[in-house]
Amino acid sequence: MSLANPVMLPLADYQARHVRFAVTGKVATLTLNRPEKKNPLTFDSYAEIVDLFRAAAKEKIVKAFVVIGADGNFSSGGDVHEIIGPLVRMEAAQLLEFTRMTGEVVKAMRACPQPIIAAVDGVCAGAGAIIAMASDIRIGTPNAKVAFLFRRVGLAGSDMGACAVLPRIIGQGRAAELLLTGRSMGADEAERWGFFNRLAAPDRLLADAEALARDLADGPTFANSMTKRMLEMEWAMSVETAVDAEAVAQALCMETEDFARAYRAFAAKEKPVFEGN
Repeated sequence: MSLANPVMLPLADYQARHVRFAVTGKVATLTLNRPEKKNPLTFDSYAEIVDLFRAAAKEKIVKAFVVIGADGNFSSGGDVHEIIGPLVRMEAAQLLEFTRMTGEVVKAMRACPQPIIAAVDGVCAGAGAIIAMASDIRIGTPNAKVAFLFRRVGLAGSDMGACAVLPRIIGQGRAAELLLTGRSMGADEAERWGFFNRLAAPDRLLADAEALARDLADGPTFANSMTKRMLEMEWAMSVETAVDAEAVAQALCMETEDFARAYRAFAAKEKPVFEGN
């Protein structure tokens, strides 16, 4: 149940064992890849996902991530036989080790400086729904069904930070309904409630997600990472504290060469070409 070996190589050179992982240009695509079982998570895939997103903090090439599931489904959550079965035989200390380990997925995704786009088709349930939730932007398809179904297996909806993050995306009452009932949320409802930023046709899902990722990766990536960091930090700040914190953050961005590039491009009536420094 321990976390996998830390990723030491540049992400472009990393050979994943428990998920599919590829880097094209500045965009990394992580594919949950057990399509015969609707892409469930295992102890090993949890750990590898944590390591990949932790490694992103020191990454020089990858500037944005896409997370998707293989063959028409995002993820059915924790594997019933490979995870839930063993859990019922564990002692309290082992169970706490497991829940802390799964929570590291969300912590690693939120600490990852690059924006993460979840491309969601088909089943998106349990821990799969949490991975979508922990992403920065979510694109769904009309076939997507999202369910925080912990209640259905006798567990609380307070799993992997759901009670903290989900209300901030869709609101307290809506989050309470989904977490207490475990019911599925259809694609139109998920878009209307703000869980999905937008919907795409299934055959366009990956292309649309990667196009958005490329657009973000070609932008002022230091500033992007600052925006993500401040969105995270300001959850726990008063408005006055947040305004002061953003003054410092923006001043730091004004010291970057990308800020100067943007000014020079504007003066020359050209489109700026950002380099992330």
